[in-house]
Amino acid sequence: MALDDTSLDGTRHDLDQLKAMTESLPGIVFQFYRSHHGKACFPYLAGDSKIFGDSAQRELLSEDASHAFDHVHPDDFPRLMVAVERSAQSLMPLATQFRHCEQEGEEYWIAVRAKPERLNSGTLWNGLMVNITEQIEYQAHLRELSDTDDLTGLPNRRKLMCHLKREISVSNRHGTPLSLMMIDIDHFKHINDTWGHLQGDKVLRRLAELCRGLLREEDCLARLGGEEFAVLLPLTPLSHCQKLAERLRHEIARHDFGLPNGGVTISTGITEHRVGELRDQLLERADRRLYSAKRQGRNLVVGN
Repeated sequence: MALDDTSLDGTRHDLDQLKAMTESLPGIVFQFYRSHHGKACFPYLAGDSKIFGDSAQRELLSEDASHAFDHVHPDDFPRLMVAVERSAQSLMPLATQFRHCEQEGEEYWIAVRAKPERLNSGTLWNGLMVNITEQIEYQAHLRELSDTDDLTGLPNRRKLMCHLKREISVSNRHGTPLSLMMIDIDHFKHINDTWGHLQGDKVLRRLAELCRGLLREEDCLARLGGEEFAVLLPLTPLSHCQKLAERLRHEIARHDFGLPNGGVTISTGITEHRVGELRDQLLERADRRLYSAKRQGRNLVVGN
């Protein structure tokens, strides 16, 4: 059956539209073939191949594209191979993501969605690869915001609880020391009521900066809310925690916070994790010692 010119023109127009659409996609429409013997190639590629570097593009287009997988981040490679193998065996859609590494050190996150088809000689996937780096970075930014106190930039209570859970697990497993410090600014309500909340905010930010300057990188200083802070000290016995708490108390008491009627003092409760105890038990004991410091007159460190 012969096709008339109108039908041919329509077909050409459809093909042109398909080509224009694939070239405008923020990714690659592809066919990926893997033989039973492990040979891999991409019989079809269309779209924005710039999501990969020049060397990776050449490897994707070669007859043997197995070297293209050399650009997959080593931490992601095993998971990608497991996903490919599972898809090949079950003929279930392939859906995963991985980091693509350039020779210059740049990394891109790539999402893959593909449907497999079993052939006599191997497996053929039809699918789409999309650069999702901006999405991943935005999600990381949102996670950071959810874990960060807006005023001081410190980890918030939620983040501290995550750190505490991890460090307690390490302490229980290895028997290593772990100390916790609870800090409360004395008479902070009076500061807010007398000099205003803006001045109170300045005190909170400056106190956070002072504490950060005296702590190790591995220590976790967090703002729990209001005028209450906590410091988690991995690999630190109570005796060392006591010395650090006294140093923090001394440095804060002597610092000029710009308040007309004097400086700022803190009350602190400290405790050391006991192997086998739960997170809430550790927190409760530190809280009790903090309030003991406040009952005894404030500007104190209580550890037993």
